[in-house]
Amino acid sequence: MTDSNYAPPTAEDIFHYRYQHGTNLGSMFVHGPWLSDGASSSDSGSSKELEEVKRSLKACGLEETRLKWEAHWRTSLTDFDIIWLKDVARCNSIRIPIGFFTLGPVFCTGTDFEGEASEVYVNCWNILKRLIEKCYHHGIGVLIGFQIIPGSMDRNSHSEIGIADFCASERSWTMATDCVTFIVQEVTYHAMAGVIGVQISSETDWKTCDLRKWYDEVLEITSCVNPSLPIYISDGGNFAEALDYALRKNRLESPVARSPIIVDTHKYYTTGSYQHMDPRAIISQLHSELSELSTRQGKVGSHRTAVDAYIGQYSCAMDAQTWARVDAAERPALTKTFGQEQSKQWESKTCGSAFVGYKIHRITGDEWDFERQVSTDAIPPPSWLAIPRAQVISKIAQAETQRLQSRESALSQHSDSPNTREHQQYALGWDLGFNDALNFFGALSRDVLTGGWNGGEKIGAMELWVRKRFADTGKLNEDFAEEWENGFRKGVSDFYDLVGINTNSVH
Repeated sequence: MTDSNYAPPTAEDIFHYRYQHGTNLGSMFVHGPWLSDGASSSDSGSSKELEEVKRSLKACGLEETRLKWEAHWRTSLTDFDIIWLKDVARCNSIRIPIGFFTLGPVFCTGTDFEGEASEVYVNCWNILKRLIEKCYHHGIGVLIGFQIIPGSMDRNSHSEIGIADFCASERSWTMATDCVTFIVQEVTYHAMAGVIGVQISSETDWKTCDLRKWYDEVLEITSCVNPSLPIYISDGGNFAEALDYALRKNRLESPVARSPIIVDTHKYYTTGSYQHMDPRAIISQLHSELSELSTRQGKVGSHRTAVDAYIGQYSCAMDAQTWARVDAAERPALTKTFGQEQSKQWESKTCGSAFVGYKIHRITGDEWDFERQVSTDAIPPPSWLAIPRAQVISKIAQAETQRLQSRESALSQHSDSPNTREHQQYALGWDLGFNDALNFFGALSRDVLTGGWNGGEKIGAMELWVRKRFADTGKLNEDFAEEWENGFRKGVSDFYDLVGINTNSVH
């Protein structure tokens, strides 16, 4: 069997490993309808939610309160919204934060929500599941972000430095583990194909709590339940340390299949030293962002592990002090440039990104508003997602006609003799890489994915996809694994060159 004959990526593979261009769905499933009434950003935690639930229960009773909260969740993302995300913003994913109470009364036992308040959430998880299914039929994947654990403190989730000096009790961590286990079991046993991954979050950092202990426990469980489902871990305020943790977990020598781990980090430029900088200075620094990845990626075979990063939140906002350093008339153009430069960086260095929020109420200002930033072209879709369906088909046909020439060119540039084992492995890698890139790109036009979209798809989690292909083919245990990987990456890159899309993230 040659490498080109290995099974092509499945729809599930493409949903999990494509570049995820998206936005956060505000906090609709961790906050009820009270959030629409002009609540402030300091009201972002679960205690405010509980306070409002109890207030409504006292004033209206359980039935009316439950119906009010359910109406809020059911209208959190309308059919019109989904069409706009798909056809205008070109989002192929959304990130939906949830809390322990989102999962219903059972998971409120032993918490402040226990009792009548928990009954408000009796249908919440099923409402969310139906929304995920609806998104799936439109080709939009959902990253479930388990964000609020039992006993967690309120904090402003949009603050870059606002990580609470707080560690939950041992019992709360155990309950959080139960929540994540339930979510992964539901995704697995109810075949929730629209879920692109599950994020396990913590409102603390690496130093305050031993996050490794909790992550270790959760990841053992998720790997047993569904080893193919990507698990996103929050970086806990230390991106480099989280990357190294993920590298240890993603090692290829593991005797059992393990969940691929992706590191989620947030990027804001509104606090600290950024307040004292000119907007142009901030924009000029973007090219050096995520430099921690450079020494940790690109060599899955020799490192025998892999890691990818995801921007879970970002915005087009800068501090008022920053904007005061330029003329007010320059602000719209600089905001647009700021958003576009961020988009370029995330597309070239990560496996996806999600703007801070869609339909959020507690933050004011256009620079936090996804719809506004899309309308001004500050947040453009990745070029490949904007290609018309007919053009995708024609580009694939053209790439097929040029495939042999491209292959011969790549092999002729390879330093080893055509008769060597090194050269043969390079060629096998090239074949599979080219095929995989083609199959991802054509998944929408060939209706491998649902939704009838325009656009192509691109391998986003490239490092973890190479890891998966090493596991699929067994090449890691053969001689010249690095040559095979180099050929694979070159095949992917050559296909993208032929169809005219950015290849920065595949080298």
